[in-house]
Amino acid sequence: MEKDKITTLKVAGTYIGTVVGAGFASGQEILQFFVSFGKAGFLGIFVITLLFMFIGYIVMDLGYKLKARNHLPIVRKTGGRILGTFSDIVITFFLFGALTAMIAGSGAIFAQEFNLHPLIGSFFMALISIITVMGGFHGTINSISFVVPFLIVSAIGVSIASILISPASCFREIPRSGILRNWLWSSILYVSYNSVTAISILGPLGYSAGNKKVIRNGALLGGIGLGLGAGAIFISLYINSGTIYDLEVPMLFVAGRISPLIKIFYSVILLAEIYTTAVSDLYGFTARICTKEKNRPFLIIISTASAFLLSLAGFSNLVRYLYPIVGYCGIITLLGIVYHRFKS
Repeated sequence: MEKDKITTLKVAGTYIGTVVGAGFASGQEILQFFVSFGKAGFLGIFVITLLFMFIGYIVMDLGYKLKARNHLPIVRKTGGRILGTFSDIVITFFLFGALTAMIAGSGAIFAQEFNLHPLIGSFFMALISIITVMGGFHGTINSISFVVPFLIVSAIGVSIASILISPASCFREIPRSGILRNWLWSSILYVSYNSVTAISILGPLGYSAGNKKVIRNGALLGGIGLGLGAGAIFISLYINSGTIYDLEVPMLFVAGRISPLIKIFYSVILLAEIYTTAVSDLYGFTARICTKEKNRPFLIIISTASAFLLSLAGFSNLVRYLYPIVGYCGIITLLGIVYHRFKS
């Protein structure tokens, strides 16, 4: 891999773009993991900001030291043969599951915003993800890092506007999965499932950057960007909780209350963010299954086609049940990584 073209901003942008996606930018994740706990959920946003900075740095640093080309060297080094194998299975499984959720999320946007059949949106996302990942690792991270600033600015802008135009209203309790016990545990699970999938990109990114200062600054900036974006979306959804609690894509409703043009603009941004996560998940999954890049095209197509079929389960259902379960499993992986860091 080339090591002279990865800047701090590209590291931060890739980190943010790998984490955000259909669940984050649509508001569905923030709604279920944070807004559902009321004001206490905002404390969770602060917690995840710190955790994302810390986890991002140690994963990229490990990738740099181990010359990682996928997540396997990292989980084997930090978890040993048994726990490393378990983590490998969890990450590989969820990369495919998250890809499925991204494709389903695209379908939900096409249905809610453009009144088109959701399969059209799902097929569109599947197709452009295939085309991008065919371009290899650098093509993937370039596409991811380019889109990120637009999401952060859009989320903050929509948040400020929604505060100004929304009348004061009482918080409405949001239905949530029984797996989410309290705001702190929900925050840990949120970082867990997002981080385990991000390892497949952050590990190779740390190796490709080849510079500890770039890695450290990129992790700090990436964590801050994720916290700002999550906080902005939290505020928007919290003050509109009485009307968005049962929507598949709540942030589109919030944007629509500001202006129809803002809603269309946010729809485009949201699709772009779904795209960044879809390509990172697809790249990470296929890079783990097939180590030789020249042999991946057929696997890329088959994997995406399978995810397209499974996306029929529905977007909100995938976020509500799949994500927390993987979060529980991912905690084992993160504990191994953190323990290895302090032990070293």
